[in-house]
Amino acid sequence: MHIHILGICGTFMGGVALLARALGHRVSGSDANVYPPMSTQLEAAGIQLMTGYAPEHLQPAPDYVVVGNAMSRGNPAVEHMLDKGLPYSSGPQWLAEHVLQGRWVLAVAGTHGKTSTASLLTWILEEAGLSPGFLIGGVPENFGISARLGKAPYFVVEADEYDTAFFDKRSKFVHYRPRTLILNNLEFDHADIFDDLKMIQRQFHHLVRTVPASGLIIAPAGEPVMDEMLSMGCWTRLERFSIADGGAHWHPKDATPAGGAFDVWFEQCPQGRVEWGLSGRHNISNALAAVAAARHAGVQPQQAIRSMTGFLNVKRRMELRGVAAGVRVYDDFAHHPTAIETTVQGLRAQVGSGTRIIAILEPRSNTMRMGVHASRLPLALDEADLVLVYSPNNLDWNAAEIFAPMGERVVVSDSVETIVSHVAANATAGDHVLVMSNGGFEGIHQRLLDALDKIGAVRS
Repeated sequence: MHIHILGICGTFMGGVALLARALGHRVSGSDANVYPPMSTQLEAAGIQLMTGYAPEHLQPAPDYVVVGNAMSRGNPAVEHMLDKGLPYSSGPQWLAEHVLQGRWVLAVAGTHGKTSTASLLTWILEEAGLSPGFLIGGVPENFGISARLGKAPYFVVEADEYDTAFFDKRSKFVHYRPRTLILNNLEFDHADIFDDLKMIQRQFHHLVRTVPASGLIIAPAGEPVMDEMLSMGCWTRLERFSIADGGAHWHPKDATPAGGAFDVWFEQCPQGRVEWGLSGRHNISNALAAVAAARHAGVQPQQAIRSMTGFLNVKRRMELRGVAAGVRVYDDFAHHPTAIETTVQGLRAQVGSGTRIIAILEPRSNTMRMGVHASRLPLALDEADLVLVYSPNNLDWNAAEIFAPMGERVVVSDSVETIVSHVAANATAGDHVLVMSNGGFEGIHQRLLDALDKIGAVRS
């Protein structure tokens, strides 16, 4: 069968393409921007890529079209598809019908931490010899790809609450029907499609309704928003995790300040000590949830804990992009105040109070551009010594006004080149530069490293 995918270079849709190819289908796809690393990954799998959305891409007609949620009415390829009556579905629907059917689905949902937790859970199952399939909204360093079929029965999926397609406005995750469900957290996000927090809670409850009574839901303890959602009705056994509540089913003890080591306890019994290369309280929380989910799939906690030593996290999650002139430059996907705050705090705990952190923020997501969380950003970045904020013309809020309380610690600019030059002129050996964006940010990471190299050569 020939499957054509509209919006193929998004991480999720690219994963769908890889799974379709692994099932033996001929796969092609179109996207507005065809570029590495996803384009390289897809082409290596023998998938034909086309730039733009020309109707000619669907001629001769494929047997089936899978439509990404970035597509909308008015798109030339979408209009051609509808006019010609081509069979089509959304990515989540295709995944559910052709990959997830009959498998033990372990889904990871929540506002934050989905990608890291799903990657960790997949690695734990892999180390246990279970060879799980997976589709993750990032590239786990341990696997080097974002999706694979794996062996039955286990399949790990990052369960996103964003809408499914222009013709299906339900959240993606209602299609997945998990047997094991992790609910990491629940906050307001995606203001472009949700009016308020209650709308998001309703979508999460639709997901809860799909988990069988014989399954397991793993959720944080002591979070009122999550508890309110679950109080709408829950028909599945619950296990709770918490980094603060010792009464939860899963909790840590004796954690180091940076979170690089901690004991895991389950129902007041020690299970083992994690020692790994990650940092931050949020990653401790992710680890507890992943161990709980793996246990439901038959992996003993002790074995899961041992496997964490070899976990390499995900690209763009505190990924060290390089060191130049003694300055370390990191890439992080954080794009919500809570994620930004936990990321900066995690780095601060790791490097200590005597080391400078330079934080660079691009408010790129729809929610960030709309300014829904703008007032929370100065506090989220408070642990940084210097903050540089990229403020392009399409922001719906005044970044200079919002960040004014930070005084001389903040620089707001509409030019990436100006930001790069400011860092190069002010950074010194031993500094840590943390770049936070959910996009390419005009290649700022390499530009920073190149500029620092030049400055370092001059200074030496």
